[in-house]
Amino acid sequence: MASDTGTKRFKALRRIWAHSVKRLRPNLFSRLNLIIIGINFAALTILVIGIFAITENRRGLVDAKIESLHAQADIIVNVIAETAVQGVPQPRMDSDIAREVLSRLYVPEETRALIYDRHGILVADSHLIAGRVGIETLPPLEDEARLDAVQSSAWSNLTRRVRALVLSPQQRQGLARTIRDEVELALTSGEVVSGVRHGDEGERVVSVTLPIQPVQAVVGAVVYESYDLDTLIATERRAILPYIIFAAIVSLALAIWLTVYIGGPVRRLADAARMARLAGGGRVAMPRMPGRKDEIGDLARAYAAMTDTLYDRLDAIESFAADVSHEIKNPLTSIRSAAEVLPKAKDDERRDRLIKVIQHDVHRLDRLITDISNASRLDAQLARESLRSVNLAAILRDMVALYAQRDDPKSITVSATDLPEVMGVNAHADPLSRVFTNLIDNAITFSPDQGVIALAAKRDTQKGRQVWVITVSDDGPGIPADNLDTVFERFYTQRPQGAAFGKHSGLGLAIARQIVTAHGGQIFAKNRDPAQDGRTGAIFTVILPFTPWSPETA
Repeated sequence: MASDTGTKRFKALRRIWAHSVKRLRPNLFSRLNLIIIGINFAALTILVIGIFAITENRRGLVDAKIESLHAQADIIVNVIAETAVQGVPQPRMDSDIAREVLSRLYVPEETRALIYDRHGILVADSHLIAGRVGIETLPPLEDEARLDAVQSSAWSNLTRRVRALVLSPQQRQGLARTIRDEVELALTSGEVVSGVRHGDEGERVVSVTLPIQPVQAVVGAVVYESYDLDTLIATERRAILPYIIFAAIVSLALAIWLTVYIGGPVRRLADAARMARLAGGGRVAMPRMPGRKDEIGDLARAYAAMTDTLYDRLDAIESFAADVSHEIKNPLTSIRSAAEVLPKAKDDERRDRLIKVIQHDVHRLDRLITDISNASRLDAQLARESLRSVNLAAILRDMVALYAQRDDPKSITVSATDLPEVMGVNAHADPLSRVFTNLIDNAITFSPDQGVIALAAKRDTQKGRQVWVITVSDDGPGIPADNLDTVFERFYTQRPQGAAFGKHSGLGLAIARQIVTAHGGQIFAKNRDPAQDGRTGAIFTVILPFTPWSPETA
């Protein structure tokens, strides 16, 4: 029973592990995640190299070792100078006595003492005196020996080059010396020579060479060297190794966490974008990641908002195409009907009436196509041109002056008596002028004879920001309450009674709203309250962000 329970638990753990690996695999091996892991381990590698370089170049360790060897060698030199140096005025060292002195002194196993006479000839060796036997491994067979020699030589050269990067010029010069060089330097200069050099087998040796100099003449030299520097450094590195392994595990864990925290969401966004591309125009829900308050969350929400805007634009284009098709079919149907009836007309009067219908519909179709073309180019124009600071008050006054010069059979007055002197707006000047041209033209259509269209503006604060509020009011019948918003829809063409049919495309107010929205503003319509001034009519309100203006910024 216990065995079955253990088997089930093991299978459950295997399923969890397989599921986790399946989820992590596409994230772990993506380019971004490999870069994250690589950067983590690059930093760790630099740290490890630095640690090894520090242990390699431990001046404190070497200096302490040299000081200890110097003290021991100094004892040997003093004893030899007292017992083995004879002769006046030309002193000389008795080699037998020097060898006897060295045999009576204690030399630790990891160190070695050598005595040289004034000619640089070896007199005594503590290893030979102590009877120590060197153990060397026999070389392998020819092929193996050749391969081992090549590998050993390559590794030795690589190691030496790496060491050379962290050593000073004096240290590199010391490594290049031999024991013979140190002895000759001590015998000729009478100075103490110390440092680290390479031994016969490539190992590093810390050595101190002291001249035997009773008074002034140098009669010999004592070399005291230690072979345990590499062992000490290796011991320190082995002590550091557990910390390096722990740091590597932490770096790997952090890299995997960054992979899941950064790479996973980016992968989700990429997959959602791929699905949207393959959806053929259908809406695909984008991950918004509301719980994330960092840059990835901002990216996800901006990406979702951008995609929603794109879908809305596609829907608008589709709706616009359908509306255009519908609006163009009306005059085309009328033209086709008149053209079919025209050959059958029996008198000139009927024929002339049909020809006038065809001409009217052709003009209507031409005007409709022109307005549609202008509306379709508007988005590209707004996106292509750069915004600049303009004085909207000057634009409105120039517009009122132009309307005052036009020949109007209805004698409608366009006034702008309630405008500030300067109205700074960051805008496209020509499209913004078109907004108020369309609003005034629309007001003229609905205004009675002798009517007044008034433009007014004031500065206000809405939702913590400063704005300009511009109104265009007329004396017309007003707008039905149910149509206060639909008047801004494309091809909305409800005209006043008695107006000529087909004279307007129904795009003027839709274009005005499109331009105002692109400038970060609002536009809406309402009716006058007859209880206040006894007048009826519509009031169109445009709200645009305030911008400081001066002639230098224009």
